[in-house]
Amino acid sequence: MKPELIRMALILGLLSCVGPFAIDMYLPAMPAMAEDLGVPAAATQYTLIAFFIAFGVCQLFYGPAADMFGRKPPLYFGLCLFLLASIGCAPAPTIEWLIGMRFVQGVGAAAVMSIPRAIIRDRYTGTEATRLMTTVMLVISISPMLAPLFGSLLMGPFGWPSVFYAVALATVASILLIRFALPETLPAANRVPVRLSAMWDAFRQLFRDPYFMGMTLIGGMGMASFFSFISIAAFLYTDYYGLTPTQFSLAFALNALGFFIASQFAANLCERYGGVPVVKWAVAGFAFFSVLNLLLNLNGVDNFVVLVGLLLAGNSCLGLVVPTTMVLSLDDHGPIAGTAAALGGTLQMMLGAAAIAIVSAVFDGSPITLVASIATCGILALLLRLVTLRQLPQPLAS
Repeated sequence: MKPELIRMALILGLLSCVGPFAIDMYLPAMPAMAEDLGVPAAATQYTLIAFFIAFGVCQLFYGPAADMFGRKPPLYFGLCLFLLASIGCAPAPTIEWLIGMRFVQGVGAAAVMSIPRAIIRDRYTGTEATRLMTTVMLVISISPMLAPLFGSLLMGPFGWPSVFYAVALATVASILLIRFALPETLPAANRVPVRLSAMWDAFRQLFRDPYFMGMTLIGGMGMASFFSFISIAAFLYTDYYGLTPTQFSLAFALNALGFFIASQFAANLCERYGGVPVVKWAVAGFAFFSVLNLLLNLNGVDNFVVLVGLLLAGNSCLGLVVPTTMVLSLDDHGPIAGTAAALGGTLQMMLGAAAIAIVSAVFDGSPITLVASIATCGILALLLRLVTLRQLPQPLAS
C-alpha cells in the first residue's frame, strides 16, 4: 500500500476508534456499575441504548454539516462535546446521570463515525477506497480486542470511573491529531451551500436509491449482530459461563479476531472478483454460521468453545461485508458523500440500538437470546442481499 494511504488510514482509523473505544472499554465494568449504583443489570444496558440512539441520529446533522463547512470543523465540535461528556460520566452519582452523559457522549461521537467515510470518498473510489476502508477497519478492529482488556486492568486498582477518564485522554489525543495531521479534504469551492433545502434534497435522493439503501441495510444487519453481542456479552460470559473480567476481555478480543483478519483480505478480493460478488458470498457465509449456531443451541449443544468458534466464523464473514458495503453504498454519491455516509451510519446505528433494546428486554441469562438474535440478523442480511442485487444489471451483479 502507498505510504499516503497508510498514513491516512492510521489517522482516520484512530479517529474512528473514539466511539467504539467508549463502548468496548467499559463493557467489563457494567456488572460493577450496576452493583455500585444499586440498579439491576438491565438498567446499565440503557447506557448503551442512549449512546447508540444519539450516536446514530446525530450523524444526520454532522454529515450535511461536513458537506457545507468542510470536514474538520464538525470533527472539532463533536470531539470537544465528547470530551466534556466523558469527564461527566466518571463521577456519575446515579444511573440516570450516567445515561444522560452517555447520550451526550453519543452526540459527540457521531462526528467521528460518518465524516471519516466521507474523507475517504473525497480522495479515493473503487479498489483504493476499499483498501483504505479495510485498513481503517484494521485499526478500528484493534479497539474491541484491546479496549475491554485495558478497561478491566484499570478497574482493578482505580474502579470503573477511571475508564471514562482514560477515554477523555484519548479524545484529547484525537483533537491534536486532527489539528496537526489531518488535512482538509473538501475545498471551499466544492462545498454544498448552507441551505436546508439542499440537505433534504440529498436525503430524498439517497432514500430513493435502492442500491444505496440495500447496501446500507446489509451492513446494518452486521452492525446489529455486533450490538446484540455487545449488549449482553459481559453478563453472559461472566454470569453464565463464569469468566472473570479479564477472561471476558480476552474472549471478547477473540470474537473480534475474525473480523480483524478477514477485513484485510477485502480489498484484494474485491480487486480480483469485484465488490458485489464478495458481498454475495460473505453474506451467505454469515447467514450460514449464525443459523448453525442457533440450530446447535436449540438441539442442546451448549458449549462455550462452540459458541465462540461459530461467532468467530460469522464475524470473519462480516469482516468482508461491512467495509465493502460501505464503499459500494458511497460510490455513486461523491458530491454528497458526507450526507450519504451520515445517513448510512444513522440507519446502521438505529438498527444497532433496536437490537440492543430487543435483546436486553428478552435476555434470560442463557446464550439462546444471543444466538437467536444474531441468526435473525444473518437471515435478514441474506434476504436483503437477494433483493438488492437482483435489481442490478446482470454484469454488475455477477
